Amino acid sequence: MKFNSEKSAILKELLIAQEIIATKTSVSILSNVLLIAKDAKLTIKATDVKVNFEAVIPVDVEEEGKTTVFCSKLVSIINSLPDGEIEILEKNQKLHINSISKKVKFQLNTISDTDFPSFIEPEDSISIEIPAIELKKMITNTIFAVSEDQARYFMNGICMHISQGNMLFVATDGRRLSYIKKQFNLNESYENEIIIPTKILNVIHKKLTENGNVSIYLNEKYIFFNFANYKFSSPLIEGKFPNYEKVIPEKQEFSFEVNRKEFLEALKRVSLLVEKEFNRVYLEISSGKLVISSNEKEIGAVNEEIPCNFVGNNTVFALNYSYLEDPIKVMESDDVKIQFNDTEHAMTILSLPEQDFFHIVMPMRKEE
Repeated sequence: MKFNSEKSAILKELLIAQEIIATKTSVSILSNVLLIAKDAKLTIKATDVKVNFEAVIPVDVEEEGKTTVFCSKLVSIINSLPDGEIEILEKNQKLHINSISKKVKFQLNTISDTDFPSFIEPEDSISIEIPAIELKKMITNTIFAVSEDQARYFMNGICMHISQGNMLFVATDGRRLSYIKKQFNLNESYENEIIIPTKILNVIHKKLTENGNVSIYLNEKYIFFNFANYKFSSPLIEGKFPNYEKVIPEKQEFSFEVNRKEFLEALKRVSLLVEKEFNRVYLEISSGKLVISSNEKEIGAVNEEIPCNFVGNNTVFALNYSYLEDPIKVMESDDVKIQFNDTEHAMTILSLPEQDFFHIVMPMRKEE
């Protein structure tokens, strides 16, 4: 195998492969990236068994072939080379990496591709095509709310529910919930609910652009995402996602509105003095103003007042700071609306004007 490539082109894809690979020891085939040079293209494959990655880039192939090599070292070597063209040659179970512009030559031991895991193809799968920018937005507005509790594995991913031509994403950790629903030109008779692991969604979120479409393929056990020059696949999470509809309040009597940027900046300042164990901040609303405060017992306290649109009795909430910041910082609107019934039940965080997503947060107990 022998081919030439621009350093930046191959490095870009190897960095994704390195992110997916979980095993970092050189003795495992799962630490290796598979390189296939054929038909003026280089195919790069990587896997941790749960997430499969494939990218194809144009290269100048002089000799076709394929092999696997320790990904981490290959990335470090190529990253160290000067910008410009590099030559990669595989011979006698050695991968030679040479700079065209400098007299520097590396070599790495290779392992035959025989034991490299084969990738499942999306055969007998349902096919869906949606705009990449919309999928990116759906991931952005939900992924931070996924539970990290391994005991509740069925909450360790985002629930994707397709029904009546709509697609919705929901994530929850039991104390908060994020929800986004979009209308696509999908088959209205098709209905499905699956749980997608966060790892594959995190990786593709970084690569999705505002242009083009994403092809999604679904079968009983796997999901596939194909876009641009990439192919990703992952097993689905087995189990039943919680009944999220029960968590969504049917009606909330009160609400207040604040400037999103002003609210976010105040939250960041107040968070400097939160008790790290609880992340608790207080929101005190009264007619025309919102006071945000926190108290780190051993160190000090802080409060900040900002204007808000509210008419009603003085009300104080205790909330997890992160549960407020996470959804507000991904919003793009100028203003935020927060709805509630009382200080002990769910609050709903909305963009203003309202859009196709919302976030639900459970208050904390006020510190005695």
